[in-house]
Formats: sequence, C-alpha cells, structure tokens
Amino acid sequence: MKQHGLIIKSHGRRFIVESEGETYDCTTRGKRVDYACGDVVDILVQNREQAVIEGVQQRKSLLYRQDEWKTKLIAANVTRILFVIAAVPTPNEELLNRCLLAAEAYDIDPVILVNKVDLPETQALLDRLAPYAGLGYRIVPVSAKADIAAILPLLEGQTSVLVGQSGMGKSTLTNALLPHAQARVGDISEALDAGRHTTTNATLYHLDETSQLIDSPGLQAFGLSHLKAPDLLHYFPELRPLIGKCRFHNCIHMQEPGCAVKNAAEQGLIQPFRFDFLQRLTRELGNS
Repeated sequence: MKQHGLIIKSHGRRFIVESEGETYDCTTRGKRVDYACGDVVDILVQNREQAVIEGVQQRKSLLYRQDEWKTKLIAANVTRILFVIAAVPTPNEELLNRCLLAAEAYDIDPVILVNKVDLPETQALLDRLAPYAGLGYRIVPVSAKADIAAILPLLEGQTSVLVGQSGMGKSTLTNALLPHAQARVGDISEALDAGRHTTTNATLYHLDETSQLIDSPGLQAFGLSHLKAPDLLHYFPELRPLIGKCRFHNCIHMQEPGCAVKNAAEQGLIQPFRFDFLQRLTRELGNS
C-alpha cells in the first residue's frame, strides 16, 4: 500500500517514517540515501513495521553541507535555524559564520542561541557576538538547565533545527523542551542500530500540532563548496546594498580596482572579520 510519510529520524541507509498514525522502519529503493529528517516521502508499506521509501515530495527548504568529498543532508523543510553556541567549550566562530551564510543561502530564518548563561565566561562571548546583532541577527541568551522560556516563542508554528558544535548543549535543550525525548531517542536508536554502531543524523520531535523541532548531531565543520563565489554578496546582509556597485561586473572583491566592497571595508563600514570571511570563502571556492 502506497502512502505519504514524514521522516523523523535517519540512520545511515535506514529511516524512521511516520505515516497515518503508524511508525515504519524504512529502507530505500536501490542505493539512494539522499533523504533528510523532515522530508515528506512516498512509501510502500510492506507490513506493520516496515516500508520502502520510493521518492520525496517537493521540499520547501533543504539544509545541507558539502565539501570536496561529500554532501551531508542535515534537515529538510525547516523554517528556522537555532544556532547553539556557548562560552565553554571554546566556541567556533567560523562555524557560526558558515551556518549563518547557509541560512541566508537557503532562505531559512537564523537565530543565535547563547547557552550556559550562568557561566562567568558568557558575558565575554555576548560582547563578541554584539556585531552580529548589528547585522540584524537575533541573539537569545538561554540556560538549557535553568530557564528556556526565551526559546518557546521562537518555536511556535515553526519547523526548527538545532545546529552547532558538540558540547554546546543542543541535546540538553531538546530534553528541556521535551522531557520524554530521551526515551524516544533510545527507542528509535534501538530499532535502527540492530546491535551495531552507526552514525546518527537527526531526530524530529513534534512540539505541538504546528511546531516541530529537529535536533542534529554536533558539527565541527560546515562545507559550503556548493555555493558560487559570484553569489556570496547576496548571503551577507551588510553587503547586499553594494551589489552592482563595483567598477567591474565580475569583481570578486579581492584585488580589483574600484571594488565597492573593498572600499567599504577600508572605510570601516564593514566588520573586518566579515570581510576576511568573504575573502577566505572566495579563495576556498576557487574563484580568487
């Protein structure tokens, strides 16, 4: 029997799919594995526990990272990215910049969650992040272990995904928002692991009828090799007004004369770390 379903967990080549009040352990046709947590898929039910994924419905959004070796899907159909950062362990600001750029490229609303606000080191981190507020990004201080009230309005009516490096408290936030989440994760993992260790991708939880939360594994890097250097200005909110202002239409904002972006940086109108990030990413994409 064919029907639609929602992927609520992915585990290598196997997926857990919710469909019509039932949950199925699913494999895919052939060797296809390019599905993500949050995808609405077409499934062929085999029995009360198993089904086969035969295709995916059109996505509203797809968050993924790509380097020169592989592409890694993170979550589909998300409307908001909650980037979790904390003062301890040492935060990776490069990762933050890359995730913000990905959010802009995929047209997903980003929010920066500063977790562990009870730590004395947190104020210094908030000071460091102040320039991002100046760029229009929301910065929300929270404590996963004490007070998560500030997060609740951000989740209403959204399909949100928690991203960030390991140790920042994403799972603690998930458990605070959904006290029964840990047991559910264990149940799903037991069904998928089948006595062997596999890499967990992401898990989707229903907060209410209109709100979902996807918890993703910790990131150490966020490859953006699928982006094109000429498009990068579109993904920097502070640089969009400069699009088309350079002397040369194919300017890549490195050493070209009459570069509006370079001139703005020299005049102090652009944060130096953001201009450096633009140039590093341009070189990384092979268009320097």
